[in-house]
Amino acid sequence: MFYIDGKWVEAGQATVHPEDRGYNFGDGIYEVVRIYNGRLYQWDAHLTRLFRSAREIRLSLPWSADDLTRLATELLVKNNLTEQDDSVLYLQISRGAAPRVHDIPNGIKPVIMAFVRPKARPVEDLKKGWTAQLIEDIRWLRCDIKTLNLLGAVLVKQYAKDAGAQDSILHRNGIITECSSSNLFAVKNGELHTHPATHLILHGITRQVVIDLAKANGIVVHEKAFDIAFLKQADELFLTSTTAEVMPLVSVDGEAVGNGRPGPVTTRLQALFEQHIYDSVLV
Repeated sequence: MFYIDGKWVEAGQATVHPEDRGYNFGDGIYEVVRIYNGRLYQWDAHLTRLFRSAREIRLSLPWSADDLTRLATELLVKNNLTEQDDSVLYLQISRGAAPRVHDIPNGIKPVIMAFVRPKARPVEDLKKGWTAQLIEDIRWLRCDIKTLNLLGAVLVKQYAKDAGAQDSILHRNGIITECSSSNLFAVKNGELHTHPATHLILHGITRQVVIDLAKANGIVVHEKAFDIAFLKQADELFLTSTTAEVMPLVSVDGEAVGNGRPGPVTTRLQALFEQHIYDSVLV
Protein backbone atom coordinates (compact mmCIF):
# COMPACT_ATOMS: atom_id res chain seq x y z
CA MET A 1 0.00 0.00 0.00
CA PHE A 2 1.02 3.62 -0.62
CA TYR A 3 0.69 6.44 1.90
CA ILE A 4 -0.18 9.69 0.10
CA ASP A 5 -1.18 12.93 1.77
CA GLY A 6 -2.77 11.28 4.79
CA LYS A 7 -4.43 8.38 2.98
CA TRP A 8 -3.62 4.71 2.48
CA VAL A 9 -4.20 3.75 -1.15
CA GLU A 10 -3.40 0.97 -3.59
CA ALA A 11 -0.96 1.70 -6.41
CA GLY A 12 -3.66 2.25 -9.03
CA GLN A 13 -5.43 4.79 -6.83
CA ALA A 14 -2.43 7.10 -6.43
CA THR A 15 -2.92 10.63 -7.78
CA VAL A 16 -0.81 13.77 -8.12
CA HIS A 17 -2.31 17.26 -8.21
CA PRO A 18 -1.44 18.85 -11.59
CA GLU A 19 0.03 21.88 -9.82
CA ASP A 20 1.96 19.98 -7.18
CA ARG A 21 5.35 21.69 -7.06
CA GLY A 22 7.13 18.37 -6.80
CA TYR A 23 5.60 17.44 -10.16
CA ASN A 24 6.10 20.87 -11.79
CA PHE A 25 9.49 21.90 -10.39
CA GLY A 26 11.02 18.95 -8.58
CA ASP A 27 10.39 21.12 -5.52
CA GLY A 28 10.71 18.57 -2.77
CA ILE A 29 12.96 16.14 -0.93
CA TYR A 30 13.19 12.40 -0.47
CA GLU A 31 14.98 9.52 1.25
CA VAL A 32 15.52 5.88 0.33
CA VAL A 33 15.95 3.66 3.40
CA ARG A 34 17.19 0.07 3.42
CA ILE A 35 15.13 -2.57 5.20
CA TYR A 36 16.99 -5.72 6.19
CA ASN A 37 14.99 -8.67 7.50
CA GLY A 38 12.00 -6.40 7.98
CA ARG A 39 13.89 -3.77 10.01
CA LEU A 40 14.87 -0.21 9.08
CA TYR A 41 18.63 0.37 8.72
CA GLN A 42 20.19 3.72 9.72
CA TRP A 43 16.72 5.25 10.07
CA ASP A 44 17.82 8.04 12.43
CA ALA A 45 20.60 9.13 10.05
CA HIS A 46 18.14 9.25 7.16
CA LEU A 47 15.74 11.36 9.21
CA THR A 48 18.54 13.76 10.13
CA ARG A 49 19.42 14.20 6.46
CA LEU A 50 15.76 14.61 5.48
CA PHE A 51 15.25 17.46 7.94
CA ARG A 52 18.51 19.07 6.82
CA SER A 53 17.40 18.91 3.17
CA ALA A 54 14.09 20.51 4.17
CA ARG A 55 15.87 23.39 5.88
CA GLU A 56 18.16 23.93 2.89
CA ILE A 57 15.21 24.41 0.51
CA ARG A 58 13.19 26.44 3.06
CA LEU A 59 10.56 23.74 3.42
CA SER A 60 8.81 23.79 6.80
CA LEU A 61 7.72 20.27 7.74
CA PRO A 62 4.59 19.76 9.87
CA TRP A 63 5.78 16.28 10.90
CA SER A 64 8.18 15.45 13.70
CA ALA A 65 10.76 12.67 13.66
CA ASP A 66 8.37 10.61 15.81
CA ASP A 67 5.54 11.16 13.32
CA LEU A 68 7.69 9.89 10.45
CA THR A 69 8.89 6.93 12.49
CA ARG A 70 5.28 5.92 13.20
CA LEU A 71 4.51 6.23 9.47
CA ALA A 72 7.48 4.04 8.51
CA THR A 73 6.51 1.42 11.07
CA GLU A 74 2.93 1.38 9.83
CA LEU A 75 4.13 1.00 6.24
CA LEU A 76 6.00 -2.17 7.19
CA VAL A 77 2.91 -3.57 8.91
CA LYS A 78 0.45 -2.71 6.14
CA ASN A 79 2.74 -4.23 3.51
CA ASN A 80 3.17 -7.43 5.53
CA LEU A 81 6.94 -7.24 5.71
CA THR A 82 8.40 -10.00 7.81
CA GLU A 83 11.79 -10.63 9.33
CA GLN A 84 12.72 -12.52 6.17
CA ASP A 85 12.10 -9.57 3.84
CA ASP A 86 14.76 -7.29 2.37
CA SER A 87 13.26 -4.17 0.83
CA VAL A 88 13.49 -0.39 0.54
CA LEU A 89 11.31 2.39 1.86
CA TYR A 90 10.84 5.47 -0.33
CA LEU A 91 9.73 8.66 1.43
CA GLN A 92 9.02 11.84 -0.53
CA ILE A 93 7.81 15.27 0.55
CA SER A 94 6.86 17.93 -2.00
CA ARG A 95 6.26 21.55 -1.13
CA GLY A 96 2.61 21.03 -2.10
CA ALA A 97 0.12 22.31 -4.66
CA ALA A 98 -0.18 25.98 -5.62
CA PRO A 99 -0.73 28.07 -8.76
CA ARG A 100 2.44 27.73 -10.83
CA VAL A 101 4.95 30.47 -10.02
CA HIS A 102 8.72 30.25 -9.76
CA ASP A 103 9.09 31.84 -6.34
CA ILE A 104 8.10 29.97 -3.18
CA PRO A 105 4.41 30.48 -2.33
CA ASN A 106 3.37 31.08 1.26
CA GLY A 107 0.90 29.03 3.23
CA ILE A 108 0.74 25.84 1.17
CA LYS A 109 0.63 22.40 2.74
CA PRO A 110 3.48 19.95 2.04
CA VAL A 111 2.47 16.61 0.56
CA ILE A 112 4.02 13.41 1.87
CA MET A 113 4.16 10.12 0.00
CA ALA A 114 5.76 6.84 1.03
CA PHE A 115 5.88 3.22 -0.03
CA VAL A 116 7.97 0.08 0.36
CA ARG A 117 8.97 -2.46 -2.26
CA PRO A 118 11.00 -5.69 -2.18
CA LYS A 119 14.71 -5.24 -2.89
CA ALA A 120 17.13 -8.10 -2.45
CA ARG A 121 20.75 -7.45 -1.54
CA PRO A 122 23.01 -7.39 -4.66
CA VAL A 123 24.98 -10.40 -3.45
CA GLU A 124 26.36 -11.59 -6.81
CA ASP A 125 27.31 -8.10 -7.95
CA LEU A 126 29.13 -7.50 -4.67
CA LYS A 127 31.32 -10.50 -5.45
CA LYS A 128 32.22 -9.57 -9.04
CA GLY A 129 31.89 -5.77 -9.12
CA TRP A 130 30.60 -3.24 -11.62
CA THR A 131 32.11 -1.39 -14.55
CA ALA A 132 32.22 2.41 -14.75
CA GLN A 133 32.63 5.22 -17.26
CA LEU A 134 34.21 8.62 -16.64
CA ILE A 135 31.66 11.34 -17.40
CA GLU A 136 31.52 15.08 -16.82
CA ASP A 137 29.44 16.03 -13.78
CA ILE A 138 26.56 18.03 -15.30
CA ARG A 139 24.42 18.18 -12.15
CA TRP A 140 23.56 21.36 -10.23
CA LEU A 141 25.81 22.71 -7.50
CA ARG A 142 23.80 21.61 -4.46
CA CYS A 143 24.31 17.87 -4.65
CA ASP A 144 24.35 17.78 -0.84
CA ILE A 145 20.56 18.38 -0.79
CA LYS A 146 18.57 15.23 -1.50
CA THR A 147 15.94 16.87 -3.69
CA LEU A 148 13.64 15.58 -6.41
CA ASN A 149 15.78 17.36 -9.06
CA LEU A 150 17.41 14.21 -10.44
CA LEU A 151 17.49 14.70 -14.23
CA GLY A 152 21.24 15.30 -14.18
CA ALA A 153 21.77 12.04 -12.31
CA VAL A 154 19.45 10.22 -14.71
CA LEU A 155 21.39 11.48 -17.74
CA VAL A 156 24.88 10.62 -16.47
CA LYS A 157 23.68 7.14 -15.55
CA GLN A 158 22.29 6.70 -19.05
CA TYR A 159 25.49 8.04 -20.65
CA ALA A 160 27.39 5.33 -18.78
CA LYS A 161 24.96 2.64 -19.91
CA ASP A 162 25.19 3.87 -23.50
CA ALA A 163 28.97 3.34 -23.24
CA GLY A 164 28.44 -0.23 -21.98
CA ALA A 165 29.19 0.49 -18.33
CA GLN A 166 27.01 -0.01 -15.26
CA ASP A 167 27.61 3.37 -13.63
CA SER A 168 29.34 6.69 -14.10
CA ILE A 169 32.26 8.25 -12.26
CA LEU A 170 31.71 12.01 -12.35
CA HIS A 171 34.27 14.80 -12.54
CA ARG A 172 34.18 18.59 -12.55
CA ASN A 173 37.11 20.01 -14.54
CA GLY A 174 39.05 16.84 -13.90
CA ILE A 175 38.30 16.63 -10.16
CA ILE A 176 36.43 13.45 -9.21
CA THR A 177 33.20 13.99 -7.26
CA GLU A 178 31.09 10.82 -7.00
CA CYS A 179 28.97 8.44 -9.07
CA SER A 180 25.49 8.94 -10.54
CA SER A 181 23.64 8.09 -7.33
CA SER A 182 26.38 6.95 -4.96
CA ASN A 183 29.65 8.03 -3.35
CA LEU A 184 33.05 6.97 -4.66
CA PHE A 185 36.15 5.73 -2.84
CA ALA A 186 39.62 5.07 -4.24
CA VAL A 187 42.12 2.81 -2.49
CA LYS A 188 45.85 3.56 -2.79
CA ASN A 189 48.50 1.79 -0.71
CA GLY A 190 45.81 0.44 1.60
CA GLU A 191 44.32 3.87 2.37
CA LEU A 192 40.93 5.32 1.39
CA HIS A 193 40.46 8.52 -0.58
CA THR A 194 37.10 10.19 -1.13
CA HIS A 195 35.78 13.66 -1.95
CA PRO A 196 34.96 15.69 1.17
CA ALA A 197 31.30 16.15 2.09
CA THR A 198 30.81 19.55 0.47
CA HIS A 199 27.98 20.87 -1.70
CA LEU A 200 29.40 18.91 -4.65
CA ILE A 201 28.44 15.45 -3.38
CA LEU A 202 25.60 13.80 -1.53
CA HIS A 203 26.38 13.30 2.15
CA GLY A 204 25.77 9.57 1.88
CA ILE A 205 24.59 7.55 4.86
CA THR A 206 26.48 4.44 3.71
CA ARG A 207 29.50 6.62 2.91
CA GLN A 208 29.67 7.76 6.54
CA VAL A 209 29.17 4.25 7.90
CA VAL A 210 32.07 3.00 5.75
CA ILE A 211 34.32 5.88 6.83
CA ASP A 212 33.56 5.17 10.48
CA LEU A 213 34.15 1.43 10.03
CA ALA A 214 37.42 2.04 8.23
CA LYS A 215 38.75 4.37 10.93
CA ALA A 216 37.64 2.01 13.70
CA ASN A 217 39.57 -0.82 12.03
CA GLY A 218 42.85 0.93 11.35
CA ILE A 219 42.25 1.98 7.73
CA VAL A 220 43.38 5.53 7.02
CA VAL A 221 40.76 7.74 5.35
CA HIS A 222 41.56 10.90 3.38
CA GLU A 223 38.51 13.11 2.77
CA LYS A 224 40.24 15.17 0.11
CA ALA A 225 39.47 15.80 -3.55
CA PHE A 226 41.57 13.94 -6.13
CA ASP A 227 41.83 14.11 -9.91
CA ILE A 228 41.42 11.73 -12.84
CA ALA A 229 45.12 10.90 -12.91
CA PHE A 230 44.98 9.73 -9.29
CA LEU A 231 41.82 7.74 -10.01
CA LYS A 232 43.53 5.87 -12.84
CA GLN A 233 46.44 4.95 -10.56
CA ALA A 234 44.19 3.61 -7.80
CA ASP A 235 44.71 0.05 -6.60
CA GLU A 236 40.97 -0.38 -5.97
CA LEU A 237 37.75 1.57 -6.49
CA PHE A 238 34.34 1.10 -4.92
CA LEU A 239 31.10 3.01 -4.56
CA THR A 240 28.73 3.17 -1.62
CA SER A 241 24.98 3.66 -1.49
CA THR A 242 21.88 2.52 0.36
CA THR A 243 21.00 -0.16 -2.19
CA ALA A 244 24.45 -0.99 -3.66
CA GLU A 245 26.15 -1.16 -0.23
CA VAL A 246 29.94 -1.43 -0.80
CA MET A 247 30.14 -2.15 -4.53
CA PRO A 248 33.54 -2.80 -6.18
CA LEU A 249 34.31 -1.09 -9.48
CA VAL A 250 36.54 -3.37 -11.53
CA SER A 251 37.04 -1.30 -14.69
CA VAL A 252 36.88 2.34 -15.79
CA ASP A 253 36.52 3.29 -19.46
CA GLY A 254 37.16 -0.35 -20.33
CA GLU A 255 40.48 -0.51 -18.44
CA ALA A 256 40.87 -2.84 -15.46
CA VAL A 257 41.18 -1.39 -11.97
CA GLY A 258 44.06 -3.26 -10.33
CA ASN A 259 43.78 -6.88 -11.42
CA GLY A 260 40.19 -6.42 -12.56
CA ARG A 261 38.70 -8.06 -9.46
CA PRO A 262 37.45 -6.72 -6.11
CA GLY A 263 40.51 -5.88 -4.03
CA PRO A 264 41.43 -6.82 -0.45
CA VAL A 265 40.53 -3.48 1.16
CA THR A 266 37.16 -3.42 -0.57
CA THR A 267 36.33 -7.00 0.41
CA ARG A 268 37.39 -6.29 4.00
CA LEU A 269 35.07 -3.28 4.13
CA GLN A 270 32.27 -5.37 2.64
CA ALA A 271 32.68 -7.85 5.49
CA LEU A 272 32.77 -5.06 8.08
CA PHE A 273 29.67 -3.48 6.56
CA GLU A 274 27.79 -6.77 6.57
CA GLN A 275 28.66 -7.25 10.23
CA HIS A 276 27.43 -3.71 10.89
CA ILE A 277 24.10 -4.60 9.29
CA TYR A 278 23.85 -7.64 11.53
CA ASP A 279 24.79 -5.70 14.64
CA SER A 280 22.34 -2.89 13.79
CA VAL A 281 19.17 -4.65 12.76
CA LEU A 282 19.47 -8.42 12.71
CA VAL A 283 20.19 -9.15 16.36
